[in-house]
Amino acid sequence: MTEPTLTVFAGEKRLLTGSLREVLTYLKVQEPAQVLIFDDQTGRPRDFDLSGSLEDVLARELPGAPAGSLKPGRPKLGVVAREITLLPRHWAWLEAQPGGASAALRRLIDEERRRHPGAEAASQAQAAADRFLSAGWGDLPGYEDASRALYARDEARFLALSEGWPADVRAHALGLAAPAFAPQGTVADDEA
Repeated sequence: MTEPTLTVFAGEKRLLTGSLREVLTYLKVQEPAQVLIFDDQTGRPRDFDLSGSLEDVLARELPGAPAGSLKPGRPKLGVVAREITLLPRHWAWLEAQPGGASAALRRLIDEERRRHPGAEAASQAQAAADRFLSAGWGDLPGYEDASRALYARDEARFLALSEGWPADVRAHALGLAAPAFAPQGTVADDEA
């Protein structure tokens, strides 16, 4: 699995795509005015507290930075405790499984992911590309129809509708959307 990346835009121009450390360093050193920062995995806009020195920013924003309080789960292992709601019969079934409820849920999720390789990557790509576009460029000509084409996995229509968009915006949207246009059943790179 590759390190997640962020992309920085100033208006319609892509300034940088890089790791969290690279982007934070760029933002702190270059101090560009009025930028939009996007998480390339989710397409969601990101915002950072850039106050203080570069070292302060990196210590505060990078994973592994000291947190204000301990959280449930096993954070060093990537385990996060969250709440789910099930009916009593579901809890009874889960608790009767080898390894307990958590192990049973992990097995069920992993089995489902293996059964439909590529589907999760395609769905995430559709959502990421659409979030990216709607967050900064939802008023582009043909955006709504292009969004429909994206969710229909109609690459030719998406390409045609996005033809007149700013080059950097279009290129980034196409990069985010690429797994959605991959042939059905293709295993994503991080799942292979």
